[in-house]
Amino acid sequence: MVTARNFFDKQEQQLLVDAIATAELKTSGEIRLHISNFCFGNEIKAAEKVFTKLKMHQTNERNGVLIYIATFSRKVAVVGDEGIHQKLGNEFWQKVVSQLIQKFKENKKAEALSECIIECGEQLGKFFPRQSDDKNELTNTISY
Repeated sequence: MVTARNFFDKQEQQLLVDAIATAELKTSGEIRLHISNFCFGNEIKAAEKVFTKLKMHQTNERNGVLIYIATFSRKVAVVGDEGIHQKLGNEFWQKVVSQLIQKFKENKKAEALSECIIECGEQLGKFFPRQSDDKNELTNTISY
């Protein structure tokens, strides 16, 4: 049975963690990936709860981005903290989710998510470029 913890195999999980590290080389922003089994109700509200639980709202520039996937419920959301959300708005997040869902349907899960992470990093970099004294404020690991 495919669950949140084995939705991606070990190699794919490493690819995603590496994509986060690569994306964050261009920005002071923080990107996290959270995978759960179920999402009861609205996926954006669920993602916002996880965002708070992971303390992503506590970054210095309020520029964290969470990619949320509920495997059994087949729901996806991408949410950004207020600093980056003000710059990109709902349209950008909806476009990212649409692209992600399309590639998931083509059975290119890890590749699609890796591209999504890199795209988020590029957008973050436009508004929150990496500084010479930048430190990684949040872990790059996948949460469950």
